[in-house]
Amino acid sequence: MTDTAGGAGRARWAPGDHILWRYRGNADDRIHICRPVTVVRDTDELLAVWMAPGTQCVRPVLADGTSVHEEPLATRYTAPRTTTTSRWWGTGVLKLARPDDPWSVWLFWEPGWRFKNWYVNLEEPRTRWTGGVDSEDHFLDISVHPDRAWNWLDEDEFEQARRVGLLSEEQAGRVREAGRAAVGLITAWGAPFRDGWENWRPDPRWAVPRLPDDWDRTPVHTAP
Repeated sequence: MTDTAGGAGRARWAPGDHILWRYRGNADDRIHICRPVTVVRDTDELLAVWMAPGTQCVRPVLADGTSVHEEPLATRYTAPRTTTTSRWWGTGVLKLARPDDPWSVWLFWEPGWRFKNWYVNLEEPRTRWTGGVDSEDHFLDISVHPDRAWNWLDEDEFEQARRVGLLSEEQAGRVREAGRAAVGLITAWGAPFRDGWENWRPDPRWAVPRLPDDWDRTPVHTAP
């Protein structure tokens, strides 16, 4: 288990530990995405976690329960929202995050463990607390294919979020700068792309983590 302090020398999670990978809303500090995950590696250089198929997660939906992406882009970020729980029925996701990077790198596979792609999720550097890590999504993403080709994703959502004030101009500029830095890392084929994580497999003994009833608890409530 970790403490709430940053920096080298803090307590570390062990492989197999269950933690929460969470995102705050962009308009407020309420948690609106929560994914129970299993720790793969936790060092000063890297946090790697596995989100298993069948994991019960929390995700945002429109107030009437329909998917956010069914709402037209013009009102997608202003229409009333709530949260719901659903299970992740994909093939599982490996998430890799270096402590100060304004992004995390996710790996996806097709059925049968055929590697599909890397996904760079631009986000606030994660804050560690006793039960996991918290961040804030920055809308803009990058897909990286096995042949090392890459392309931007969700540029329209990024611009709409900026238009409706979920990102200030200053913050949007930092996100774009972070995106350019991530592209530089991809072009140079730096870590973690070069590290062979596409050949990683989860320990078959690991159980699927449970979504706790108090998944939206704050670090303040759980600090020692």
